[in-house]
Amino acid sequence: MTLTIGEVAKQTGLSPKAIRLYETHGLIPRPRRTQAGYRTYVQHDLALLRFVGQARALDLRLEEIKEILDLQQASGQPCDRVLELLDTHIAGIDQTIRALQQLRATLVHARDAAKASSRRGDQAVVCRLIETQAPPHPTATG
Repeated sequence: MTLTIGEVAKQTGLSPKAIRLYETHGLIPRPRRTQAGYRTYVQHDLALLRFVGQARALDLRLEEIKEILDLQQASGQPCDRVLELLDTHIAGIDQTIRALQQLRATLVHARDAAKASSRRGDQAVVCRLIETQAPPHPTATG
């Protein structure tokens, strides 16, 4: 049984545009085409696209998903590599959380300093919220 891209999109929750993108990146084999040029998919393509959708929901990049699929084709079970990738993503999220917590602390300090400055009646050139700001956040870029 073959499926059109619209049918595959409905069954996987992916957009036709995403399906074409995944095809372009080699995550699924190039589908057969009808004489009219329409893509047709088989059940195996559907299973791969569901996997890709779930991997994307875990925030894996297309290159990482391709690597996993290639490993699966070569050796069968790429789960150790998937664990490594997930650990790397978790570490990145932890780093982002720390940076956001630092930024939050900087913003709270700036707000509190501006309120104190306002209560003292200090004048500002433009806006005391910025002018009474502590030194830039360590991860901020110019």
